[in-house]
Amino acid sequence: MCSCQGDVRDYDALFKACEGVDCVFHVAACGMSGLEQLQMKDRIESINVGGTKIIIDVCKERNIPRLIYTSTVNVVFGGNPIEEGDEESVPYFPLEKQFNHYSRTKAMADQMVLAANGTLLKGGDKLHTCVLRPPGIYGPEEPHHLPRAAGSIQRRLFSFKFGNHKVQMNWVHIGNLVQAHLLAAEALTSEKGYVASGQAYYIHDGENVTFSEWITPLFEKLGYRKPWIRIPVLLVHIAATVMEYLHLRLKPVFNFTPFLTRSEVWNMTVTHTFRIDKARNQLGYRPQKFSLADSVDHYLKTRPTCQEDYTFPKRMLFAFGIMLSLIILTFF
Repeated sequence: MCSCQGDVRDYDALFKACEGVDCVFHVAACGMSGLEQLQMKDRIESINVGGTKIIIDVCKERNIPRLIYTSTVNVVFGGNPIEEGDEESVPYFPLEKQFNHYSRTKAMADQMVLAANGTLLKGGDKLHTCVLRPPGIYGPEEPHHLPRAAGSIQRRLFSFKFGNHKVQMNWVHIGNLVQAHLLAAEALTSEKGYVASGQAYYIHDGENVTFSEWITPLFEKLGYRKPWIRIPVLLVHIAATVMEYLHLRLKPVFNFTPFLTRSEVWNMTVTHTFRIDKARNQLGYRPQKFSLADSVDHYLKTRPTCQEDYTFPKRMLFAFGIMLSLIILTFF
């Protein structure tokens, strides 16, 4: 097995990497969370949409009959409550109403991949595609959610709690997500009757959780007490808006990571849960039981020794954001 490194927007690099391949797992994306979410829109779109188009084109030219796209539940969730949603009853969230360009472009790519199902390959066969829609991902080597949450706790930015304690969501361990990808690849073959061809599947650990309870092991293993001060969600949303604005204005001279983005606030304060019956029935998906505590242990053992600088200027920016938010909230 050879390893190739390149840009998903580079047709030639992808064409070369896909020589002799009969199945493509498209997992590349940009703009998921934190500072990355505030990248230039052109960059996010060129990777998430432009890169997906190139991958589809390469599949056609290379006669690759199977393409599995790693999408996200954010293609249907945009701050609207969803309880036990399924693939047939929950439509795409309107693109023009999405809070961030990541979700918008992932929805565009999701639709592109499904629309490509059944198109003719250069050799005369057909392209079979499907999309998997995971929620937040955690587990060994996952680079986004756990490290970001740990950093926020260490900066004392989670010294308060907000939102309804009954709000529920789903998470998926990387092990379960890998299982789903392998099963999807099998379900795009003639042996399985192409059952996954043109289909979308929600994938998670098989349970609904409350964020404040689910993340408890991270507080405990980092040596911090869980927050007890409750503040209004509106204030947190305003603070996130202010921090995003400050980031854009100060970026040329001081590039910092906002403690929360608006879309992250909605993700933690609005119920959005999904059914995985379709994946169970059609793919044979059987999520294993994983412990967040184990993932936290692995993260603490393998995280870089040089951590982000949580110094005075960044704390001052956070405090300024909260103060400005309070002023705005009082005014309204």
